[in-house]
This record gives sequence, C-alpha cells and structure tokens, in this order.
Amino acid sequence: MLNRRELNRAALCIALGAWALPRPSNGQEAPRWRSDPFGLGVASGMPREGSVVLWTRLAPLGEESAERDARPPCQVRWEVFADEALRQRVAAGEQVTDAARAFSVHVQVNGLAPQRSYWYRFTCGDAASPVGRTRTAPAAGAAVARLRLALASCQHYEYGFYAAHREIAGRDLDAVVFVGDYIYEGHIGPSLAQRRHDGPVPLTLDEYRARHAHYKRDADLQAAHAAHPWILTWDDHEVVNDYASDREPAPTGTEQFLRRRAAAYRAYFEHMPLALAPQGPDMRIHDRFAWGDLADIWTLDCRQYRSHHACADPQMDHGRMLTNCAELADPARTMLGTAQERWLAEGVATSKARWKLLAQSTQVSATSIETAQGRQTWTDGWDGYPVARQRMLQAMADAKLRNAVTLGGDVHRFIAADLRVRPNEADSPVVASEFVGGSVTSRGASRAAMDKMRLDNPDIAHARGDERGYAFLDIDRGAARCEFRATPHPALKDAPLGRQALYVVEDGRAGVMAG
Repeated sequence: MLNRRELNRAALCIALGAWALPRPSNGQEAPRWRSDPFGLGVASGMPREGSVVLWTRLAPLGEESAERDARPPCQVRWEVFADEALRQRVAAGEQVTDAARAFSVHVQVNGLAPQRSYWYRFTCGDAASPVGRTRTAPAAGAAVARLRLALASCQHYEYGFYAAHREIAGRDLDAVVFVGDYIYEGHIGPSLAQRRHDGPVPLTLDEYRARHAHYKRDADLQAAHAAHPWILTWDDHEVVNDYASDREPAPTGTEQFLRRRAAAYRAYFEHMPLALAPQGPDMRIHDRFAWGDLADIWTLDCRQYRSHHACADPQMDHGRMLTNCAELADPARTMLGTAQERWLAEGVATSKARWKLLAQSTQVSATSIETAQGRQTWTDGWDGYPVARQRMLQAMADAKLRNAVTLGGDVHRFIAADLRVRPNEADSPVVASEFVGGSVTSRGASRAAMDKMRLDNPDIAHARGDERGYAFLDIDRGAARCEFRATPHPALKDAPLGRQALYVVEDGRAGVMAG
C-alpha cells in the first residue's frame, strides 16, 4: 500500500502535470452523440476496503483522432449504487475530461463499505454507459474466510477469441488479477491469425490509443471488466517485446525509446482503472492490496527497473537462449530494481496476512534445459536474473514466511511449481509455491517441449503450453487451490473451457500438490 508521502507526491504530480483536470466550459451544452460514446465499456480496479477506481472513455465508434482532438471538454456524471436495480444510490459526482487524456475518465470513489458489491454507471449528454459491478476489499485485519481470483495474461488479439474472459465474466469472483501483455504491439502471420489487428505497429501515442481501443471493443473482454474489479500489472508487449528498462530490442537509442515508452505508458493509463498517472516515461505500477487477514497481494513491475539482458546481442537486444554467460552471476543485476526489491522484502516480512500472493509478470521457477552444448538459459525471464531471484526467495526464507505464492504469466503456459532459494536442488528447502495462469490466447509451446522442461527442472510439477485459458484461485484459511481452465489452441469464438489440472498449496506447507 502506498504511504502518505507517496500519495501526496503522486497527487502533486497529477495536479501540476499534463493530467491536471480541465475546467468545465461555462454554458456549454450537453453533447448529443451520433454513436455510442461508451463503446469501450466500463471497468473498475484497485479494490480497497473503502474505495475503488472506476473507469470509462468517451470513444464513439469511427471517430478519427482529429475529430477527438477538436471536441471540447465533456462533463461526465458517475453514479454508484448499493443494488443491482440501481435504486439505492450511495455516491455520485461529475468529472470533466478532454482530448489531452483521450476523453478517459478515472474516478476514485471513497467512503464505501468494506467487502461488499456495488453497481455503477456513467452518463454524458444523451448517452449512458453499460452498468458495471465492482467489489470493495474487506476491512483491514477483518476475519475473512475466502478469496476467489481469476489469474490471466497474454491476450494477443490475432491468435484467437477471448473465451477465457467470457467464462471469467460469468464467475463469482472477488477480483481479476491480470499480470501483463494486455495488448500486443506486433502482428502474426496470416496463416495463424484468427482475426486481425487494426493499424500499424504502434509507435506514437495516437497509435497506442488506437491499439488499446481495438482490444477494448471485444465484447468478452468488456464483460469481464464490467463484472469484477481488476488488479493490474504489465509485462513487455504493452510497449514492445522484450524491452528492458530504457532499452528496446532494436538499437534505436535511449532517448527515442523513452519517448515511445512514455506514449505507451500514457495510453495504458488512459485505458485502465488505475489512480496514478504516468510522468513522462515513468509510471508506478507496483502496489499492495490487502484482503482482510486472509491475504496480501503485491503487484510487481518486472520491466521498468530491470537490468539490461545479460550477454546481450548488440545488434538486437532481446531475450535468447544462452550457454556460458558469466554475466548472469553478477550480483548487481536486478529484475525489480533496488528500491522495489527493498519495498517487497520489507512488505512480506511485516505482513500479518495468512497468504502472501506475489502477482508478477513471468515464471519464477527455473526453465533452463540441458543440451549438447551445455545448459541453456532464457535471458528475458527470471533465469536471466538468477541472483535477484535468489535474493527475493532468500528474503522469504529469512522472514520464515508461511504461505508465499507467486502468480505469473508471460510464458504462455500453465505452471505449478515449488520454489527454492537454489532451484532444483533437493537440499535447498521449498520456501514458496508458484502458479502461472497460461495465456488467454497467445500461442505456447508443445507438449514435448514442456515435458523436456519438466525433466530438466524437477521443481516443476505441471507444465502445459498447448492450451489457452486462465487460472481460477480459490483461497481459504486451510489451502490455496488453483484450477487451470483451458481450451485447445487456438481459442475459437465459442470454445468451451474445461479443467486441465488442479493443484493445492496447504496452509503452512510450501510447495504444490496435485488436487
């Protein structure tokens, strides 16, 4: 959770920066819309015990960026209700938005009751938004019996349809935890595409806005946002594949890439239920959420502060499989950055919650494989930052944590694994557990490749990359259960999902067990 100083600093940055709210125009008529301005839907996020963030964006279908930029500021009314019939209004207000923020709306609603559902909507002129449902977190320290989460990531639009989100929308959940690759900047070959991106690979703010809007118009994704509050972090494709801190794979130079990153971060904020706006190419996404005395959830940023790739290719710096890279052992290398590492270590050491859930963007357990040339390591994942991984897990061991579970995405596979300070070494105790929730659509590896990875990494109990979907976590005081919900690749429009596997972490016992 952000402390008071951080909140005050963030509020000051927003007030002084480009995100300061515009002033309403006196005497301005309420707009009459030719097409639905709420075509991107509604969303909520950042659930806390007395507040949530509500989001929408005024984006009529077919509107060009020049038309949007010429439109005057709009006054948007928001309302929150205690009942689905929208008879018991508990909060309401108005916010003015304009072209500088792509007519996005972010409302932090305070003063709500803890651990209960609310319904909300927006209106602007003669148009009304769909109704969304959200939920607040329990009060701090309150006795909580259960937490139900959907864990999702990696939803490349071109690889298939969002069957996972259709199912998520219909489930009884407390929140959706989305751990990265919300959009993809690149295209895939026509032979693999189930549907196509609009527009070019995004480089500018308008192009990133268009890509986000293209994704947001998917009905199943809209339904999942409207049904539940989301807890979010990002990975690389929100900007560009395999970027590391201030460097992208192409040798474009730091200044040029940071301009691109600033555009991508700004468009990301404009389309997500988040409270803190970016400041140029910098944006804080890591955070902490409490669910009574049952669970603390940390969202981690594995991109913005990381060291550059080890033994990088000077022509194209991206993740790759390497052997004999001495730089991997450099203790100065970091995945999270020094400040975020310290913040996380202090947080997990002082947490009083029964379960400690670390939502981050990729697979923590080792994935390197034995080859004729030696053991090969993938440098873009945690294997590319082994000393940083060891520090994180050693901090858990030193704190004698009960019930630490990492939640990941990125790798387009379902994973259940044990986590040790020294991976795959039987004399190194298991200190935490891991679940990776597959990919919503993005293509994964074959059964044979996953069998090889499991063979060479005995800490991995389950690995499947040939199916798409998400993970459903049902956590109570006695156990954390993770059901992998999947459909064969590709994810077709009406694809049904079924149980691929069920794994359990018992209270007080680190490590995963088949359920």
